[in-house]
Amino acid sequence: MSRLTDLMRQLRAADPQLGADLEKEISVLTKRRSFGLVFERHQPEAVELPGQKARRGSKVRILPPRGEVQKGDQRLWVVESVAQDEGRYVARLVELTKGEAETATAEVSDLVVVAEFDDKIYPGLAETGRVENGGDKPFHTVINAENFHALEMLTYTHRGKIDAIYIDPPYNTGARDWKYNNDYVEGDDDYRHSKWLAFMERRLLVARELLNPEDSVLIVTIDEKEYLRLGMLLEQTFPEARVQMNSIVINSQGTPRSDAFSRIDEYMYTVQLGTSKVQWTHDDMLAPYDVRPAAHSQQLWYPLLRSGTDPYRENAPNQFYPIFVDPKTLRIDSAGEPLPLGISRGMVTPPKEHLEIVWPLLGSGRESRWQVSVETFNNYLAEGYVRSGQIGRGGVRSITYLRKGTIKQISDGAVKVSGRDERGSLILEPADLAGKLRAPKTVWNRIAHEAGEYGSKLLRKFLPDRKFPFPKSLYAVEDALRFFVRDKPNATVLDFFSGSGTTAHAVMRLNHQYGGRRQCISVTNNEVGADEQYGLHTQGLRQGDPAWEKWGICDYITKPRIMAAITGKTPDGDPIKGDYKFTDEFPMADGFEENAAFFTLTYETPLSVRHNRAFSRVAPMLWMRAGSAGRIINDLGDRGWGISDVYAVIEDIDNAESFLNAMRVADTVKTVFVITDNASAFQMLCRELPSELHIVQLYESYLQNFEINQGRGF
Repeated sequence: MSRLTDLMRQLRAADPQLGADLEKEISVLTKRRSFGLVFERHQPEAVELPGQKARRGSKVRILPPRGEVQKGDQRLWVVESVAQDEGRYVARLVELTKGEAETATAEVSDLVVVAEFDDKIYPGLAETGRVENGGDKPFHTVINAENFHALEMLTYTHRGKIDAIYIDPPYNTGARDWKYNNDYVEGDDDYRHSKWLAFMERRLLVARELLNPEDSVLIVTIDEKEYLRLGMLLEQTFPEARVQMNSIVINSQGTPRSDAFSRIDEYMYTVQLGTSKVQWTHDDMLAPYDVRPAAHSQQLWYPLLRSGTDPYRENAPNQFYPIFVDPKTLRIDSAGEPLPLGISRGMVTPPKEHLEIVWPLLGSGRESRWQVSVETFNNYLAEGYVRSGQIGRGGVRSITYLRKGTIKQISDGAVKVSGRDERGSLILEPADLAGKLRAPKTVWNRIAHEAGEYGSKLLRKFLPDRKFPFPKSLYAVEDALRFFVRDKPNATVLDFFSGSGTTAHAVMRLNHQYGGRRQCISVTNNEVGADEQYGLHTQGLRQGDPAWEKWGICDYITKPRIMAAITGKTPDGDPIKGDYKFTDEFPMADGFEENAAFFTLTYETPLSVRHNRAFSRVAPMLWMRAGSAGRIINDLGDRGWGISDVYAVIEDIDNAESFLNAMRVADTVKTVFVITDNASAFQMLCRELPSELHIVQLYESYLQNFEINQGRGF
């Protein structure tokens, strides 16, 4: 239909009456719709591969001249030949079209390779860095790639092995949040929804092959723009699954809309396969407070600083008084008398030299007031109902207190006091924590899920001065995964819209809380933001240039964020400031005992793979298929074989005897890859190796996998 609409537009320009008549008849036909979710699946999708070298037979586009900000020629060409001309490599091109084809010439440096989704791809991986702080734990992996091709690659390494997929796909807001065929999909695009559905379906169908059909879950977040269509798409793509939708409060202040309700939430679909179940916890996600010990204690304390109506000093002068705090121990010493209007704060001195004065000041610096009188404050201080915290925005130290409702819960026994902390304030926990598990509800209302505070602001702690639009709250992703992988210490989690890397960060936190060796595979491209692209174009830069690529999502945000989370240091080497909150509180500068490796997807030819000339790029895929643990065997040396802690590779069958001798003491090896076209030699080696090993023939299994993948019918 989109193609037909374009033709109609051309016809109306040439013959308005004929165009109008034909448009009327087509309108009648389009109203005859099938039941279910109907959209165009045939629209092509292609991706530019700026890191790929154009060679004979490559499908390419011609890039616009450097410094040009307008989009260049979007036609597809095939490289017919490449010749050297005065030190330049010049390609002869033939237009890829069903009609009469044009020819052209262009310098190879002005071409970008293009892959359409019905093209055969033979992927590899090139390592671009790693961080090791987790001993023998498996590695989290980050793959810089177009995510459809990365999913295709994972069908070889992880088909049926993924325990949980968490994705936060583009919400299709019309605000340049995603591209289709190298074009941003604008809000006025008539086929915006159809393109988005085709884009999502292609990826979900491949993701389905990766999920463990016996017990796994797909989690997808979305807002109101596409939640209805997404729900139907999930039902159609996973007809055997149990699909449920949750509502999550992500901005309790709300996003005002003219003549509409203020939006405070977004939606989360869970698609459960096989025996997958939601694991009950002590938290139902809807109660006024989280009943996990640390989170419960955190959420019962409210700011003593007045907010809302009449928050200023002049509104209640008797509630404007100094609080004296020891900055080293954070213990509150006492409170001073209210300061009458007209008297400057500078007239007050602390009763002891080492104490600091905390006044009720707003972030703007304007004088506010406390929530309670000084008499009530002193009573609360004696009972342990008030406490001081860190210095926040505006340089003001936080003071929090227990409200009357919480104090009543303490007296009623609903909240238990287990002592006092080093500040002299009460340590609280639910009275029934030890024995009562709760079924989580479908509406989640948690301070910890605020996207601004625990998404954007938290990310800036790890990457100061670096911006990323709308990152998820770390704790919201952590909570979503907790219900499905808490009791799976070896779970593999996939996020193929990984953005800033929140999912990997959340998996590390789950390992910290529950122990285990969960690993996350994060896939993101290295797209540069729309606003930044304009400036880079005017500087004469293009996609693929190192000075361009360094600003891409993967290199500028995802990789550094995951490295910072593990090391506890910012990209500049400074310790990360602040503590993790709620469930598991500890300094962010402590980092995690985890490992991570970073890769870029490569595109190989079947001939180079079959003749073992691409082994160094296929090697990381073998490592991932064997569990992503230990070292990567990327060089077989003179003896023609290699053994790591968890897998082995042999190419030289003539050296099988020495390989088999080494394998007899390799107790931890679980997988063996045998590089041979000789079926008899492969079978011989299989007979000699222990039967419990998983033995794979290369490159037959690799090539067959990606040949089969081309039959998807996209």
